[in-house]
Amino acid sequence: MASQPGAALRLLLLISGLRAGLLQQGERQNLETENVTVVEGEVATISCRVKNNDDSVIQLLNPNRQTIYFRDFRPLKDSRFQLVNFSSSELRVSLTNVSIHDEGRYFCQLYTDPPQEAYTTITVLIPPNNLVIDVQKDTYVEGEEVEMNCTAMASKPAAVIRWYKGNQELEGGKTEVEAMDNKMFRVRSQISVTVLREDDEVPFVCLVDHPAVKDLETRQYIDVQYKPAVMVSVIYPPGLTREGESLELFCKVAGKPRPSKVTWVKVDDDLPDHVIVENDKLYIHSLNKTDNGTYRCEASNNVGSSSGDYTLYVYDTRAAEEGPLGVDHAVIGGVVAVVVFAMLCLLIILGRYFARHKGTYFTHEAKGADDAADADTAIINAEGGQNSCEEKKEYFI
Repeated sequence: MASQPGAALRLLLLISGLRAGLLQQGERQNLETENVTVVEGEVATISCRVKNNDDSVIQLLNPNRQTIYFRDFRPLKDSRFQLVNFSSSELRVSLTNVSIHDEGRYFCQLYTDPPQEAYTTITVLIPPNNLVIDVQKDTYVEGEEVEMNCTAMASKPAAVIRWYKGNQELEGGKTEVEAMDNKMFRVRSQISVTVLREDDEVPFVCLVDHPAVKDLETRQYIDVQYKPAVMVSVIYPPGLTREGESLELFCKVAGKPRPSKVTWVKVDDDLPDHVIVENDKLYIHSLNKTDNGTYRCEASNNVGSSSGDYTLYVYDTRAAEEGPLGVDHAVIGGVVAVVVFAMLCLLIILGRYFARHKGTYFTHEAKGADDAADADTAIINAEGGQNSCEEKKEYFI
């Protein structure tokens, strides 16, 4: 009984060979398959397809040339191989829980005369694991350089590592690829960044590009300490500071670690006695001219110190009310002065012009009298000039 499967196999091969030999001028049988790429642990499907099959025997062999399936019969005892479809035109087999050891060339065979063979290659992808970022320390001071290393362990093929700060991609990373056993790779990427206060609690992201996995990343948050930033603003009054009114200043401080205390001083002088200081606020009631000066808010932490200034000028009540109008009057007065000056210059120019014209008129009127020997002759010459003018009279009807 033990020899019956072998005898049946030989009989099938004999029948297949006889049928192939009986083919006359018919179309040739073609055996087809394609390569398979699969992620480790998933399912690979191998398909051996035949065009124009005359019911010849199809079988599938593993890389060691061991028969996995002969038609719909599985001689191999590996139960991960399962028959998906068997017909005269196709033998399709699935392989579950694929591992790196299953990678290689598989053979489809068709028992014709002569026999045909086609091969398919199973490629197993292994996603990286233990993606980690290493930093030298957790806390940095603004302006320090941070060196970060990201390592992707045991991947196939080698992973590609990219760096991001928030949503912004960083350039300048240095990558090392190390080949491991079992065709796998270890990839290490290093990047150096000078941190600013804006980087505090912003994630630095190590992102992996790999065909076996999507959106694989790990994040590292950096604690950045920085000296205070100080800004002094006026809460009251909203406009000019007048005598008799009140002043309220606010000192806004941002630093890490946050300053526990702020200090108010008056530059080049002592704070007036009537000034009230309550932490980050300063009050002056009933302002007067002696309060003029620069008021400074100072803050410090273990990183450094900073300050912000406000310069106070107290207006008397009348000047504060007329200040904007006074400016307008000055502008108007200047415009009026320019206009008056321009008019005077125009009058002077016109006066000189008419004076010159008038002299020319008298000279023509007395023409001929300058050469007379005596007064009587001059009169006669002048009259002669008039007569010549009369001779040119025109009459209109």
